[in-house]
Amino acid sequence: MNIRTSIATLVAASALALTSGCSVMRGQESAGAYVDDASITSSIKAKMVEDKTVDASAISVETMQGTVMLSGFAKDATEKHNAETIAMKTKGVKSVQNNITVKP
Repeated sequence: MNIRTSIATLVAASALALTSGCSVMRGQESAGAYVDDASITSSIKAKMVEDKTVDASAISVETMQGTVMLSGFAKDATEKHNAETIAMKTKGVKSVQNNITVKP
């Protein structure tokens, strides 16, 4: 197991541990939907950590009812596109709003 995979696993486990005890957020139907969204977010972040073309620490991922919002900063348009592709290919994602800003 390489260091990026170890970090990805740690990020995913931490996110699930932190969000599993939270109450249902406004706008979501059930605790199950909240847990599903937290799982999607964790999965996307873990994939970004593993992907060498995306700086996972510079990109924020939020999920609500299967809709993912990406924000933060990318070094170029390719990184922005790769982050969106990772999110779109993640199980459970219905749509992606890519609000990542490309640094000038």
